[in-house]
Amino acid sequence: MADVEEFVESTGLYFERLGLSRTAGRVIGSLLVNPGESADAPGLCESLGVAKSSMSVALGQLERGGLVERFRPPRGRRDHYRLADDVFGRAFRAKMAEFTTFAQLAERGLAVVGDNPRGRDRLELMRDMYAFMGREFPKLLDQWELEKRRSPTGRADSAT
Repeated sequence: MADVEEFVESTGLYFERLGLSRTAGRVIGSLLVNPGESADAPGLCESLGVAKSSMSVALGQLERGGLVERFRPPRGRRDHYRLADDVFGRAFRAKMAEFTTFAQLAERGLAVVGDNPRGRDRLELMRDMYAFMGREFPKLLDQWELEKRRSPTGRADSAT
């Protein structure tokens, strides 16, 4: 059990570094290892030891980001939450918008740096790298989608 708790906490820390709340990251970790298809908010609060208000904020953040889906099981009295299909592809696509933001930030820096050659070099490198990422990562994710569809299980073949 301690291994599961360590995994959930590590997942929370990882997603916190990516901009989610730690609780939201822990929810993702919990849903990844949950033997069931889904969990309800009270169950997540209990298993993660967090307050209802923190859980509400985390689930709202995950739902708005398209990382979890809320649904009510037939004859259920509570909403349940499950990971969205290809949660990680969705998360990555959502973060790709930041590539454009960083490239634009570099352009602003170039406009104010003047003739400082070291500053210009750093900002041009920043701009060019994020422009490259913005062009190339969508292609890579499209390839991932094709790879998933080729697999009989709907998962990419780990041997390729």
